[in-house]
Amino acid sequence: MKTQKKPGLRFVITVMVLLGLCHIASAADKKAAVTGRVDTVNDAEADQVSTVKWSEAALTAQGEQLLAKYAAQLEALKKEISATATVPALDAQKKAAFINAHAAVQAVPAQPNPKGAKLAPPQYAPSNPHYAVAQSNALLTAATLLADLDAFLASDKFDAKLAKTALLSEATPRMLALFAQQGREEEALMDELLGDDKLIQQIMELGGCYQGKYPQAMQIYKAIQKASKRASEGFFQRFALASAMEHPDGCITKEGKTAAEVMVEIYLDYEKAYLDGLLDSAFGTYSDFNWRFVMYNSGVEDMNWMRTMLRNYRPDHIVNTNFHWRYCAIVKTDVPYTSNVGRPVRPDLNLTRFQDFFLEGGICGPRCFVGKLSTAAFGIPTRGARQTGHAAMCRWTPTGWTTVFGAHWTFNSHRDICGLDFSLEERARCATNEYMKVLRAEWVGQALGEKKVSKSQYGIGGDFWSALALYKKLAIIEKARIAELAATGAELAESNEPAESPASDWTPDKSKVSPAPRFPVIAMTEADKTIVFGKDGVITIPPAACTSPESTDKIKFMRTADNTGVQVHYALAGQRPELLKYTFELPADGKYELVAKVCTVTVDRKAILRVNRRTLLDLPLPYTKGMWEDTKPVVLALTAGRNTIMFTAEVPNKGVSIKNFTLKPVK
Repeated sequence: MKTQKKPGLRFVITVMVLLGLCHIASAADKKAAVTGRVDTVNDAEADQVSTVKWSEAALTAQGEQLLAKYAAQLEALKKEISATATVPALDAQKKAAFINAHAAVQAVPAQPNPKGAKLAPPQYAPSNPHYAVAQSNALLTAATLLADLDAFLASDKFDAKLAKTALLSEATPRMLALFAQQGREEEALMDELLGDDKLIQQIMELGGCYQGKYPQAMQIYKAIQKASKRASEGFFQRFALASAMEHPDGCITKEGKTAAEVMVEIYLDYEKAYLDGLLDSAFGTYSDFNWRFVMYNSGVEDMNWMRTMLRNYRPDHIVNTNFHWRYCAIVKTDVPYTSNVGRPVRPDLNLTRFQDFFLEGGICGPRCFVGKLSTAAFGIPTRGARQTGHAAMCRWTPTGWTTVFGAHWTFNSHRDICGLDFSLEERARCATNEYMKVLRAEWVGQALGEKKVSKSQYGIGGDFWSALALYKKLAIIEKARIAELAATGAELAESNEPAESPASDWTPDKSKVSPAPRFPVIAMTEADKTIVFGKDGVITIPPAACTSPESTDKIKFMRTADNTGVQVHYALAGQRPELLKYTFELPADGKYELVAKVCTVTVDRKAILRVNRRTLLDLPLPYTKGMWEDTKPVVLALTAGRNTIMFTAEVPNKGVSIKNFTLKPVK
């Protein structure tokens, strides 16, 4: 095999800085939180500025020595890999055929878009027939090379050297030196990293560090381990490391706290929630790669509120047997698609942005943010899935990842990684042993200073080994028949049940309204349906004691989150009000104070009580922010014998959950 000319150090540094600048995240979340809209502003501007400033900072005398030290390590590894004939010789004709076939993929023509559709036909995607043919041809030429290289790629003999070379190439000696020159502690941290081959391999098998910020990630990782003994073993260790790799600058900024302090706080919250049994039962079962996406860009306060609110308000979303909709169904039921909503809706209430989204809903941005928080709060790996003019999300399920509230993977991206690339990656990683061959091919390419295949333009660019790794992924999913999951809730990407908002000028497209779902019958005991008469005269009416405890489009019966009883939810969905009717007998006439224990996420709502078919009474519903709270007492005049109380929410209604009604005698 001919030895390629090694690039100079300055060239390597420049390439890595540029690659770091290419990993751009969307700022839609930040802007949409204020306006309720999504636009094309990038929130990676701050990352770009910090990366540029970091790369342009001056090296001290100590820093120059450190730069020489790290550069020497990298060069020594590259020489060792070449000298020991790590990489086998290849058939020149086969290699040339593959390189030409891969180049032909980039040369496919763009598809026409005569109507100027927002989601234009993609150029680099299998849905483009020219691309599909070109990629198929390239895969055929790759197959013969992969067969010749299989023994080499299957061997772990050189993993430690290849992984360390890849890490040093991505981090760059200069970036490491800039960090280490800050002090003895920082230098010791870099020495610890570079001296731990096992940790380096784990890091690189995870997919490396976002923007190549290995020093910052190590700071966070070690801070988490210092704060928790559990973070040094088992899946908690993988969670801590993967989170630090994905969020080396912290997943949120918090005034007065460093990125490491913020990440420690969020990690400890997840750990406590897991030990308290508040996370999804799947937590702890993820592959290493999926641990990268558990932490979402939201703080502990928002996550704890979401966990508590959902357990109180809609526990059925927590136990939803359709895993695609588990947790994030709250968007479909309670965050309506509503345009022209000023933020904040109620500034006098001083709400968080997520609490504010529930008051009147919003367009795609707020709905996407709520969906991501609802899944991430319960420990489900979650990512953004930004599309042209639209915010969506994607999430892990036991059978793979799915896009939610958006179009196909072809049309989305996150952190400058296109949806097709991510979908290919997560599916190929399901075949763990075969995927190691992908990583080894990528590491060889990095050791040789090759360009990587683009992650923003699916399957385009990249030099030989990087391109070969791409086709190994394609070969894995083709052989194992690992299909991608269809999008979830695509019909709701731009619409939902109409919101009853005076600020909205939106009307529903009836052709997009989903058919009425069938509601499962939940198990109820006699106790769940029995009105209790206390010795003190207090009457407790459970929600399921009504004349017909069956779920409808409007009224839904569900087990409580702790499974100790049944609660009822009067839903936002449906255009017509429905009644909850309760009948019981009293030995004598009397006055009673009625109180309902309720949970709400919207303001300025009330219910109507009809007593014995004669008396109509208003029952104001407090805004409880998703917690349980009693309504203010309403006095009812009841008679000896049979009494009937009917409950309905006033139109325009918003959701309310009810745990029980209590009648207390007025003395």
